Amino acid sequence: MNPSQATRRSRSKYVAVFAVAAVIVLVLDQGTKAWAKQALSGGNIIEVIPHLLSFVLVHNPGASLGFASGHTWVISILAFVACVLLAYASAQTDSHEWAVLLGTAFGGAAGNLIDRVVYAEHVLDGRVVDFIDYGWSVGNVADIFLTIAGIGVCALVLRGVAFRSGLDGRKPIPAEAYLSATSDEPAEMPAEPSEELPGRVIASTSGSDTDAGKADRPEEDSEVNGRGSGAR
Repeated sequence: MNPSQATRRSRSKYVAVFAVAAVIVLVLDQGTKAWAKQALSGGNIIEVIPHLLSFVLVHNPGASLGFASGHTWVISILAFVACVLLAYASAQTDSHEWAVLLGTAFGGAAGNLIDRVVYAEHVLDGRVVDFIDYGWSVGNVADIFLTIAGIGVCALVLRGVAFRSGLDGRKPIPAEAYLSATSDEPAEMPAEPSEELPGRVIASTSGSDTDAGKADRPEEDSEVNGRGSGAR
C-alpha cells in the first residue's frame, strides 16, 4: 500500500466515526421529536421532575431561547454552513475524539435544520420541535448534543488533544488552532544553534598560523640570501 492509499484509508476511518456519531444523534433527535408530536399534542404536559423538568410541545421559529425568531431563514442558512464546515473538518482530523465530537455537533445542527426544512411554509422558515421544558427554556435532544459537543471541544482544547497529529504525513494541527489551520505545508521548526567541532577550530587556527608563517618566510629568506651573498 503506497502512502497516498494509506492516507485515504486513514481519513475514511475518521470520517466513518464522524458519520456514525452524526447518525446516532439524528436518530435520537428525530425519534424523540416524533414521540413528542404524538404524545404531547393537544396541550398535554408530562411532569418528569415537579417544578424542575417537564415535557411540553413547543414549535420554536428562532434559535435557543427564541433568539432571532423573526429571521428563521437566516438561522437555517447558518445551520447549513455549519454542517458543511463540520463535514469538511471530519476529513481533516486524525483523532477519534475530535471525530466523535464533530459528528455529535453535526447531528445536532442537522436535526434542527431538518425541522426548518420539513415544516417550512415558505423557504427555510420551519419551526423547530422543542419539548424539554427546563423551566427557563424549552429545547430538544439536538440542543443537548450541541451543548455536549461544545463542552467536549473545550475539554479537548484544554487537554491539548491535537486536532491532527500528523502521523499520516499531513501537517499537524494543535488543539488551539483546529479551526484556523488551512495550510498543508509542514510547520517551520526553530533553528538549533550549531556547534563547531574542536578539530575544525584547531584546523582553522593551524591554517591561519601557517599562512602567517608563509607571509613572514620571504623576509627570512631574503635575509639568509643576503648573508649568503656577503659570505661569497
